[in-house]
Amino acid sequence: MASASGCKVQRTFRGLQASRPAVARPSSRPGALCITAAVVEPGSTVLVAGATGGVGQLLTAKLLERGYKVRALSRSADKVRQQFGDAPGLSAAIADLRDPASLPAVLEGVDAVCCCTGTTAFPSKRWDGGNNPEQTDFVSVRNLVAACPKSLKRFTLTTSAGVERSSQFPFFILNAFGVLKYKRMGEQELERSGLPYVILRPSRLTDGPYTSYDVNTLLKATSGSRQDVQLSLKDELVGEASRIAVAEAIVQSLLLDFAEGHKYAIGSTQGEGPGQDPAKWAALFHGVRAPAGVA
Repeated sequence: MASASGCKVQRTFRGLQASRPAVARPSSRPGALCITAAVVEPGSTVLVAGATGGVGQLLTAKLLERGYKVRALSRSADKVRQQFGDAPGLSAAIADLRDPASLPAVLEGVDAVCCCTGTTAFPSKRWDGGNNPEQTDFVSVRNLVAACPKSLKRFTLTTSAGVERSSQFPFFILNAFGVLKYKRMGEQELERSGLPYVILRPSRLTDGPYTSYDVNTLLKATSGSRQDVQLSLKDELVGEASRIAVAEAIVQSLLLDFAEGHKYAIGSTQGEGPGQDPAKWAALFHGVRAPAGVA
């Protein structure tokens, strides 16, 4: 079909054998008016920002296991090496998300970006060196989004439940130093960019973070009996979300082009869950229906 801007766009739904035309999204980002939703298949190069963090380390291990090439973005090559060793398919991408000039080189040739960065909601040792919520959840995300190549197939951003409920209990407590405000501002930067995106908003994170674990050990981590997954297109979930489930959701969403352009709240509940079954994940994402007034 032809969009209002004159570009031809088409979307193929992977996993559900369905198709429909995609809609070109208006964008304030120059040159990014026409977007074709695409899957990111194994063999593609994925840059993981926050690769040594709680969700990022699990995501990196899962991507490598499925045959993706991973660039683990970090300020320290030693930290990447200590976390993952010499895992096949992995390379360290040395950059500082707060420094825009350091980003173009590590983004060259990537097919997708998965951003799992984060810091503590309240002042802590992790805030040292300027790693507070404003710099981590807004400035860094803004810089990463702006530096992405126009050829990018997917940008997946992990934020938090409560970003649209920051004035409600208990989220106003969590937001005392602005963490939810800045995460939402980061989301908005991505939404306005014109890049193909998926946003995941996990509830309170459980399972991990894991330290001094090699890739094979990370892949054996489980979330006990709470392995079922709940998704919603509205910021309405409460409870918890397993980091293992969040990492798996990111990997699975890369293969689902119909997931593009949506914000998914994600939580963990009692039950067996979809595991690593692509068909079950496709049905789970496809089964979500938007409440009235939710894009």
